[in-house]
Amino acid sequence: MNILLVSTYELGRQPFGIASPAAWLSAAGHSVTCADLCVAPLDEEAVRRADLIALFLPMHTATRLAVPAVAKIHALNPDAHLCCYGLYAPLNESYLRKVGVLTVFGGEFEPGLAALADRLARGDGASQTGPVVSLEKLQFLAPLRDGLPPLSEYAKLHVDGITKRTGYTEASRGCKHLCRHCPVVPVYNGTFRVVQPAIVLEDIRRQVHAGAEHITFGDPDFFNGPSHALRIAQELHREFPALTYDATIKIEHLRQRPDLIPRLKETGCLFVTSAVESMDDAVLAKLEKGHTRTDFLEVVRLFREIDLALAPTFIAFTPWTTRDSYRELLRILHEENLIESVAPIQLALRLLIPNGSRLLELQDVRSVVTGFDEPALLNRWRHPEPEMDALADRALKIAGRRGSRRNVFKKLWDLANDRPLPENFDLIPRAAIPYMDEPWYC
Repeated sequence: MNILLVSTYELGRQPFGIASPAAWLSAAGHSVTCADLCVAPLDEEAVRRADLIALFLPMHTATRLAVPAVAKIHALNPDAHLCCYGLYAPLNESYLRKVGVLTVFGGEFEPGLAALADRLARGDGASQTGPVVSLEKLQFLAPLRDGLPPLSEYAKLHVDGITKRTGYTEASRGCKHLCRHCPVVPVYNGTFRVVQPAIVLEDIRRQVHAGAEHITFGDPDFFNGPSHALRIAQELHREFPALTYDATIKIEHLRQRPDLIPRLKETGCLFVTSAVESMDDAVLAKLEKGHTRTDFLEVVRLFREIDLALAPTFIAFTPWTTRDSYRELLRILHEENLIESVAPIQLALRLLIPNGSRLLELQDVRSVVTGFDEPALLNRWRHPEPEMDALADRALKIAGRRGSRRNVFKKLWDLANDRPLPENFDLIPRAAIPYMDEPWYC
């Protein structure tokens, strides 16, 4: 059977979510073609040849981009079986089926895709028979990346004036935590699944041989299984001592295990991304983040002690944001010398409420929701104070313009404050802070 796997957006990374099922489907004897629409336009001939076309939807933006791709695919090949899989596929199952998708998989999707391909090859019918969400424990295969564009076509790391070719892998899926706003929760509901260390290391080994000089671990949280993560990091450093990496880790985990932070540095970690979300303890409690502002500031201190970079991310505008709390966010970033560590878009993001979100458990969220916007794949909401929606709109326009992080920050400060930015605007040099050249989004 001819199968086309399509990625629409994966933060500028070579997608693990294409390479992993490619290995499973190829091992089952199917002919697999991979396409990444972030790098190259859709190959119309590949679409026409395919019997099964599966689109990978790991995030909101990817899903928004997939809908017009589905329409184009259906026009080119109306007989192909269309499937969507990944985190956002089950969250938007009803809408995806309306636009022509026949099968939807979430969670651990590789066996479902392989079973679907086998069933279609046998001519056993097109209706979905397996579960939409599977959380079974898998024995993974080493991802097959040969059909994807080369690493040179993807986002790169910049640090100290050096550009590093970057690979991407995943050591785990799901999450043990139930943060209200997180899209992982409606699918995994506190379940955490590991990718076997030998598979992760083999995946990295192949990417290093393909030119990778830095690896991004895309786990929802690298310290959901700290022993598992550090075993991989230590072996990685032993085999490739010059290779660097980055990972995403909760502030809560970093506070609980400060003894592990130096081990990250020792094994080649350049920076850690952490979803701080807010400087307001009341908002953090509503989101059930598991940390406080004090916890965040302590982690900043711990990272500074060992010269390990922290890349905090935020949800700047929520139904509970006030002008004062937004000013407080900017003030703390300035005082802690974190301006160059935060991508400008992080200071303009608005709370996203997808289908199935635990945020809808809160009465004060339900009271501001105006309805579900199906094409936009989100619950629309209005701030109780209209001026805050206007502030958010202006902040987004400022953050979306080109310019240095310093200059964008100054404009956002001026937008929110009636007093000028303090003159002691000393910053860690931008070049000294590692960052990816693909702006973080969702």
